[in-house]
Amino acid sequence: MTVVAPGINSKMDEVRAAYGLLNLRQVDSAIAARRQVAIKYREALRGVDGVTFFDDMPGVKHNYSYFPIFIDAEKYGMTRDELYYRMKEHNVLGRRYFYPLISTFSTYKGLQSAGPENLPNAHKMADCVICLPMHHALNQENIYRILNCIRK
Repeated sequence: MTVVAPGINSKMDEVRAAYGLLNLRQVDSAIAARRQVAIKYREALRGVDGVTFFDDMPGVKHNYSYFPIFIDAEKYGMTRDELYYRMKEHNVLGRRYFYPLISTFSTYKGLQSAGPENLPNAHKMADCVICLPMHHALNQENIYRILNCIRK
């Protein structure tokens, strides 16, 4: 991917707006279903050495749109990228979030502030995070398949 200039396009046409309004009727049940997936992920991964994740924050209404896990390669025995490709071999499509890190895009990498020495935490996080598949229709069989790629 080559980014030639920073920019944004936030236009929404009428068809997508109408579709969004229709989906609002189902949003609460979709969030509740994704919450159940998050609970299963946490229960199964809590004891896996080298895998960490965030727990829900009290008083915050979560939408469970993502489930990021963080891989400590030394403790886990493989890097985030090795896990990503292992999952991919099993047709489990995780997402290497913050990948590539925006400061590495040609538009930004020439900036002094974009140097890796100025962004150590961003680089560390970008190198260890992977988001597990998350959607409201994720069934038990697929959840186990995803978890079996991660648990040894």
